[in-house]
Amino acid sequence: MAGTTCKNTLKYPGSAKGCEAAFDMALTIDQDNAVLDRIIGQRRSHRRFTQGIPPDEMVEGIIHAGLHAPFAAAAIGNGEDYFRRFVVVRKGSRAMKELVPLTFNTVEAMAGDLEREAAGNPGLREQAAGFMNRLAAIKNMGMVPGIGTAPFYIVAAEKKGFPPVEQLSLAHCMENMWLKATALGLGFQIVSITAQMADNSEFCRIIGLEAGKWALMGCATGYPTDTLSPSIRPSVREVTAWPE
Repeated sequence: MAGTTCKNTLKYPGSAKGCEAAFDMALTIDQDNAVLDRIIGQRRSHRRFTQGIPPDEMVEGIIHAGLHAPFAAAAIGNGEDYFRRFVVVRKGSRAMKELVPLTFNTVEAMAGDLEREAAGNPGLREQAAGFMNRLAAIKNMGMVPGIGTAPFYIVAAEKKGFPPVEQLSLAHCMENMWLKATALGLGFQIVSITAQMADNSEFCRIIGLEAGKWALMGCATGYPTDTLSPSIRPSVREVTAWPE
């Protein structure tokens, strides 16, 4: 690149060496963005997993990504316990054998309570129709998808604070983990019932956390059975406004 005029925003000196460094940096940025865009587009919910067991290093890589997600430092304050914890439950383990019926019974109770509440409230029944159908499907299945249906069920725990923004932090955590799983070629499924188990003393005993102290969210991961096409979304211009 000798003799090339250097016109980059980093204002390198107009030497060949400076221009080569700028060129290499621009190329790296373009490559990084291309990879990130591809992974974001390929991120999908997988609900069917093979019997293959991913190596623990892959699971640890997913957790590492979640550990680096943003968190509400001002809400948590200082404390002896680290703000975020993870629990990995293997399919077929003693812990999993306890969690499968426990979470299913919780879903059954939720479905019954919602059905009784909606019986005299047509507005609620209409609004919650999709969720009620989902609960009914889980009841018919006999277990909660993601708990015992994938090689690994991962519980992420966020220390509660004030104001209560733990679920926002956990959403960031799940997204990081999801993208990492996608990059590793693994399937990923959010297990949202986990959030309802934060105050369940039996659930927390099984995973080794103090009930009521942590907000929870969970996911399942493993090798996906199906290859799904990239997600389809409207164009940015269709959904974006730029007020003057």
